[in-house]
Amino acid sequence: MTAIPTPISDVDERWPVVRSADLHRDDWIMALRADWVDRPDSPDEEPFRRVVLEHPGAVIVLAVEEGDDGPRVLCLWQYRHAVGRRFLELPAGLCDVEGEDPLLGAQRELREETGYVADEWQHLTSAYTSPGILSEVVHIYLARGLHEVGRGDFVPHHEEADMQVVWVPAEDLVEGVLSGRVTDAPVIMATLIARGRGLLGGTSSERSVAR
Repeated sequence: MTAIPTPISDVDERWPVVRSADLHRDDWIMALRADWVDRPDSPDEEPFRRVVLEHPGAVIVLAVEEGDDGPRVLCLWQYRHAVGRRFLELPAGLCDVEGEDPLLGAQRELREETGYVADEWQHLTSAYTSPGILSEVVHIYLARGLHEVGRGDFVPHHEEADMQVVWVPAEDLVEGVLSGRVTDAPVIMATLIARGRGLLGGTSSERSVAR
């Protein structure tokens, strides 16, 4: 069994796969497969089956500017069919260009979805969204120095054609996350990381916990 390192950190590890089978694979960038996995140092155990949703990853942009009443965040108000819910979200998109630096994808998604570009970019974190079944990694960036330039030749379709671009005061966003009213996972991650580092109002030592 692998020991937990000090300081605490996740580590790469790969258990033997004795066979795999595609459950669904077509010309889309995602696929569903089944793997039969051997637990190391357990020769008497049978391989166990795990289903994996292959995903190319995604980028998330926390775009912030200083307003008259403090920082505000560029958000999207968007319908999501899979769960039948409209979410407050951040500009985001798939890493669907092979070999592309995620930063370039984040810059493209910010412009296409909101019509803004940014002068300053900071990588906040990369995180696995549901590693029990999903290979997706999301790369979260903070963007500052915003300028509205338009979407170029990008034309939104389907849910994106109904999407609204809105400015949300940072304090309202933090409060919405902490209260549980804002439930999109990338919004929660980006907001709390930026707030915890003192990059979204408040200070890094502030304890904004409901009691």
